[in-house]
Amino acid sequence: MTGTSEADREVRDLADAGLAAPAAPRGTGPEGRRGAATIRQVAALAGVSRATASRVINGGHLVSPQARAAVEKAIAELDFTPNPVARNLATRRTGSVALVVPEPNQRLLTDPFFGSIINGLSLALDDSDLQMVLLIARDGKDARRVSRYLTTGHVDGAVVASHHRDDGLNRTLLESGLPCVFIGRPLGVTHAHCVDMDNHMGARLATEHLIARGHRRIGTVAGPTDMNAGIDRLAGWRQALAAAGLPDDAVELGDFTAQGGAEAMTRLLDTHPGLDAVFVASDLMASGALHVLAGRGIRVPDDVAVFGFDDLGVAESTTPPLSTVVHPVQAMAAQAGHMLEALLRGEELTVDPLLFRPELVLRASA
Repeated sequence: MTGTSEADREVRDLADAGLAAPAAPRGTGPEGRRGAATIRQVAALAGVSRATASRVINGGHLVSPQARAAVEKAIAELDFTPNPVARNLATRRTGSVALVVPEPNQRLLTDPFFGSIINGLSLALDDSDLQMVLLIARDGKDARRVSRYLTTGHVDGAVVASHHRDDGLNRTLLESGLPCVFIGRPLGVTHAHCVDMDNHMGARLATEHLIARGHRRIGTVAGPTDMNAGIDRLAGWRQALAAAGLPDDAVELGDFTAQGGAEAMTRLLDTHPGLDAVFVASDLMASGALHVLAGRGIRVPDDVAVFGFDDLGVAESTTPPLSTVVHPVQAMAAQAGHMLEALLRGEELTVDPLLFRPELVLRASA
């Protein structure tokens, strides 16, 4: 049997060196082609051990200035490129993070909320070596599959968007120790790093605007009560009405979809025909509500004013254009990405929610 080759030794050394390239040594490739440089060659040229060369390439600090300079010179001369597979073996990092969306596929494709999250997170990771992996975690078997994927070393961390009260995935992720940042405060868990907006204040400001415009019978199409966004926006609407001494009984629940908004608006008109304004907890639901109002010959804003929430593109395309609360989803997702990067660097972050303040955009509907 022939002796162990240089390439074989480099494969053997992947785990402890962490950066060896498993190609043939330079100058020994087939037909005289030069193979990729190895960490062993870098160390030999620099006159240091492989461990020292590895520390320099990995950014370690326990290296003398002279040794660091020699290794960096050898890297340049040999045109050495670290092997990402070997690096991952040594550091136990995958170089990828997950964006987890616990919603059905159709929501991901039709709700601009999720497009803004994808765009914001991908932009935040542009300057890093991290690759974003999109995971859709529906109920049942799919959620269990995603949970196994996330907690068995396939990703370094996760950003999780859109949380429901009974979503066991949130608790599983936190208990696993996987670095996670949530977009929106998750219900039923504590000590979670999260980015959110002040949904309560946004709903209150929108309702106060309707009151200031002289409206006195203000209903709401509220969001799901198994999500903090739905709970907080309903509470903000109630607070504004209570402060003005106005009734808060005109409530119907929707599901943050256009169809859900249309169905809730139909029920609201049937049970409270005297409404002169409606605060709707999302622009998608408001778009459905506007169709119902138009179908009944109710003029907006002359007969009923309508105020939405999100300003993610839908509000500008409705008839009439919607007054709405700005929900800075893209900026929130970018912030979540930066927070996750900080956690992966080992930084300590507060578990107090990072809240974005709401702003109103006034258009023709109110």
